[in-house]
Amino acid sequence: MNPSAIDWSAPWLAPYRASGRRVLGAGLPAAGMDEGAAAGRHGGEGWVARALDACVPPPPAGPGGPVATSPAIRFVPQSRLPAGEPYERFIFETGSVPTRDNLHDFFNGLVWLRHPRTKRHLNALQAAEIARHGIGATRGPLRDALTLFDENGAVLDAPPELWRALLARDWQGLFVTHRDLWREARLRIFGHALLEKLVTPRKPMTAHVLVAGAPDSGRADDDEALAALLDPEQLRAKPFVPLPVLGVPLWWEGNERPGFYDDADVFRPARAPRSTTTRAALPADRRRPAA
Repeated sequence: MNPSAIDWSAPWLAPYRASGRRVLGAGLPAAGMDEGAAAGRHGGEGWVARALDACVPPPPAGPGGPVATSPAIRFVPQSRLPAGEPYERFIFETGSVPTRDNLHDFFNGLVWLRHPRTKRHLNALQAAEIARHGIGATRGPLRDALTLFDENGAVLDAPPELWRALLARDWQGLFVTHRDLWREARLRIFGHALLEKLVTPRKPMTAHVLVAGAPDSGRADDDEALAALLDPEQLRAKPFVPLPVLGVPLWWEGNERPGFYDDADVFRPARAPRSTTTRAALPADRRRPAA
């Protein structure tokens, strides 16, 4: 893992910038070092886990001392995960996140630090499904949706005009006609696999945006509110809409060029609805006209 590959000025990393730099300062290898040299300097396997663990915040304190809460999550080297043990069940039962020394798990740790309630909720739902159905060749619809959001999800707070355009996959409306409205929007990348991919950004990279709750409710930066939105019954239906993230204004200088959004391989039109399906009703706030 080479930390110098991370461009902390990237807009999608803004929510993780402070914690990411703090974790790097807590023990990740210096920029430019290869993995072999880094392992020697930091005592071998497990430096990412140790650095993340050093940045887990202490429990909140009251007048009489620490307030009783759920035990803080811990980060442990990947070698602590027993062979054959499901990753999600191990986290649920031990409160420890097995962590490899790579960017994927580094970003997973940053999301845990920023959204501990949401990550715990996702993990509890995964563990419950494993307890019910065991581990098979397929995950099932709920675990598929949980994994999709955990790896590639995003949360958007935005004016209704932007939501209507996004849900219709009206890319010209979303990114050109209503471009100025993005100043009122907040897009937060939750999926750690997507954060890893964006270290080397490419135009086709797409997030799965959660479609739940009010469109501009402030949940993008509210861990508790986000966790509450992740209802298992709704998740089974995969309530996500694709969003090519490098089309977001001010996120990628290339999207200022004429014709950027004409690339139908990236900005794909909505599929024609099948006659046997019924379009799900949207929350009232998403369907009402702008005030």
